[in-house]
Amino acid sequence: MKRISIFIITLAGLALTTSCDSFLDKLPDDRAEIDNLEKAAGLLVAAYPSQSTDLVLEWSSDNVMDNGKLFANQENQEKAYRWEEITTTGNDDPRSIWNSTYVVVGVANEALAAIAKLEDSEKARAIKSEALLCRAYAMFKLSNMFCMAYDPQKADSYLGLPYPKVPGISINERGTLKELYENINADIEDALPSVSDDHLTATKYHFNVAAAYAFAARFNLFYHQYDKAIEYANNVLGNNPVLRNLASMQELSAADYGNAYVRSTEPANLMLLTAYSLAGRAPWVSSFTRYNHNRVIASYETFWAKMPWGSGSTNNTLYESHKLYGNDQHIYYNKLDEFFEVTDKINQSGFPHIVDAVFTTDETCLVRAEAYALKNNTTAALADINRWIVAHCQAKRGTAVRPVMTEENLNAFYDNLADVPALITSDKERGVKKPLHPQGFSVAKGTQTNLIHMILQMRRIETYNQGQRFQDIKRYGLEFTHTLDGEESVVFKAGDLRGAIQLPTDVVTAGLQPNPRETTNQ
Repeated sequence: MKRISIFIITLAGLALTTSCDSFLDKLPDDRAEIDNLEKAAGLLVAAYPSQSTDLVLEWSSDNVMDNGKLFANQENQEKAYRWEEITTTGNDDPRSIWNSTYVVVGVANEALAAIAKLEDSEKARAIKSEALLCRAYAMFKLSNMFCMAYDPQKADSYLGLPYPKVPGISINERGTLKELYENINADIEDALPSVSDDHLTATKYHFNVAAAYAFAARFNLFYHQYDKAIEYANNVLGNNPVLRNLASMQELSAADYGNAYVRSTEPANLMLLTAYSLAGRAPWVSSFTRYNHNRVIASYETFWAKMPWGSGSTNNTLYESHKLYGNDQHIYYNKLDEFFEVTDKINQSGFPHIVDAVFTTDETCLVRAEAYALKNNTTAALADINRWIVAHCQAKRGTAVRPVMTEENLNAFYDNLADVPALITSDKERGVKKPLHPQGFSVAKGTQTNLIHMILQMRRIETYNQGQRFQDIKRYGLEFTHTLDGEESVVFKAGDLRGAIQLPTDVVTAGLQPNPRETTNQ
């Protein structure tokens, strides 16, 4: 993997030198003069993150558990699993994610500054919209990793992140989470009226119109702006959304399945991003086996867990439950395959890539369902739940039959399930009903709580191996255990400060305030 380490060294050259964020507005080639719209649009090719938060956030979530000391693991994997500071500097680590994402922000700022000097036109406004969305999305990704979940009661005290807007102007303070979300929101709202597909070539790899509104919907859900989340999701989905046609993929091999999942021609895929990442191999390769999505998690909590659509690997109508591979230590669903770029044919070395479906109609449908549920619109929430079920479940498999969810059978199912304790002492205590401790909002007992349980479980399946589960855990204050072989288990609590991944060491050394931690043992 020598070529991988070479890339890390190269990327580090774009990083911190004299101050904690003096590098943020550096162009990849500062000799270029952006003096027309074509150059500005071309610059935005580099305004999308080339590093992925998927692995660190997935390892931090309840989608993985300890298989035992007999199995190999990577240092960053163990640190993430224990919610400890990650000091390694690989492509999937906080340092690389921080550096490369802020470079993206700098590129977007250069494009915005250049466009401001050019003649106003519809095309100029469309390119400006893309740049604003790139900046907002980059900062949103960083906030999901390095900040707490948005809580309006605490957003003034929670730390935000530097939000550079002008090339060459350094922002040396983190500010508050409230200010960070206000900045992201302002960029999104400024962008949406002029967003367009007309200037795009590889449309699915850019903020096309549908992807822009899907991003706006997800952001507003996390921002507790449920009416906006519904409005923007409606712009993507309409009344009859086209979700992923999983039925047509069931006979594909694992490799073909991975390719089909991220096809740009797939209507469900709204935006695809590439990244230098090991996320495509970590779920199955032996060197990552110790902390992984294993048979226990699959059986009790994810794909094979008892749900209205069935359970296990036989009597289960869920399409994903029949496309799992691996063994007892790592059970994986091949939606995030690796594409290896060979740069040295003799030594067969190069760079591992993933293509990540970061916005899809299926996930946006669940965003809308959740917003409806939180608005107490049970009928509309159930309609989207059933849309997802029809797309993700076959009519019959074994003794299981695809359900049509109603308020009555939803409540009957969840009311008969035991709550999962925060501290797990036996695998039999695991399940799909972790008590909710919403951060900064309330969920009523009964139907509304059960709707959220159902939606969170569908989101857990939909976003498997993409890190979004950890953000859902943070938002709803889900408490869970990471067991450790031969050691006392560690427990993640509601509002746990470790939900904000610690900033890279050199960023803190340069003067940026680190994320706080509890002084007592957790």
